[in-house]
Amino acid sequence: MGVFGGTFDPVHYGHLRSALELVERLQLQQLRLMPCATPPHRGQPACSAHHRAAMVELAVAGEPRLACDRRELQRTGASYTIDSLKALRAELGDTLSLGLVMGCDAVLGITSWHRWQELLDYAHVVVMARPGWQLPAHGPVAQWLRDHQLADAAGLHQRAAGGILVVKLRPLAISSTEIRELLAAGRSPRYLLPQVVLDYIQAHNLYH
Repeated sequence: MGVFGGTFDPVHYGHLRSALELVERLQLQQLRLMPCATPPHRGQPACSAHHRAAMVELAVAGEPRLACDRRELQRTGASYTIDSLKALRAELGDTLSLGLVMGCDAVLGITSWHRWQELLDYAHVVVMARPGWQLPAHGPVAQWLRDHQLADAAGLHQRAAGGILVVKLRPLAISSTEIRELLAAGRSPRYLLPQVVLDYIQAHNLYH
């Protein structure tokens, strides 16, 4: 099982293509996209958590290997990943492998995360390496990566948690920020995100 957190403001083909590639390359039963309700490290998203989760649900409908996980919308206060992993581990049991997916940008700032050193107690970490991003070569994060890095995806299935796998994925130069800017300017973001998501945005007059 994998979990892919983010604001998804809005969800787009970059998120979805990466999610599907991860499912197939890592042989996951399912990857859950988990919208963050109240991000601890950035300003409040442009769109409410309810709308963002609804768009994720529309985007993954029809693909049983992808799902939306709303658990962070059900908690008050800041949405800490460690709390979500603890809850997931309690549901899944101690033996099922669980992978937390994050981008290189998140890894670079991992030391600012709440109880970041406990993440590997509950899950593996899967780092999406994209062109233009470099993982640190020195310091505590570099040491953390070296101490726990897995050689290949097979390592994810040999134990329930504790490893770090770096995966190179197809780069799709799409960003939620760009989509919001296009909408605010009255231009179309069509073909950057699923049409059903764009229809939802237009129906609820979001990002204008």
